[in-house]
Amino acid sequence: MRESIRGRVYVVGDDIDTDQIIPAKYLVYRVDDPEESKLYGRYAFAGLPTEVKRINPFKEEESLTSEFTIVIGGKNFGCGSSREHAPLALKRAGIGAVVAESYARIFYRNSVDGGFIVPYECAKGLSDGFSSGDEAEICRKSNTIKNITRGTEYPLKPLGDVEEIIEAGGIFEYARRNRGGRIHVQ
Repeated sequence: MRESIRGRVYVVGDDIDTDQIIPAKYLVYRVDDPEESKLYGRYAFAGLPTEVKRINPFKEEESLTSEFTIVIGGKNFGCGSSREHAPLALKRAGIGAVVAESYARIFYRNSVDGGFIVPYECAKGLSDGFSSGDEAEICRKSNTIKNITRGTEYPLKPLGDVEEIIEAGGIFEYARRNRGGRIHVQ
């Protein structure tokens, strides 16, 4: 995991569900095939309603990656159906982190366990301090996000125990490194 994540932000609101992140009609590619799974990036946020999707997250219609690196959301980000495709689509689109007030638990765990994106939590109203297109930097060491465009800085909640899993690249790699590949389930 990098010490910092820097890039343009894409701001969305509350209750962004997994069907808005990656609509079911695009779940046709194999997630375990690198060539096929990279195609998920093309459809990240394809299901956002027009009033939320003020700016298209992609420069070109057929692009596989977005021009944005950080997503800033509100409450309950990733709610809806349980699918690992949602954080995978964001990763394949070039998103390194999502910063939200709160997450649907299954989305949060899929993000961490799959090693797809870094899910930071923030204080209420952080999205008011950013506009889509602003340049920002997340500093892992200080647990802050800086809006470089506006010259402001905001605290983030520490990642806590999941930081080691994210650092390893996901739960399976974490288990391989720390438990000799053995996972004990009771």
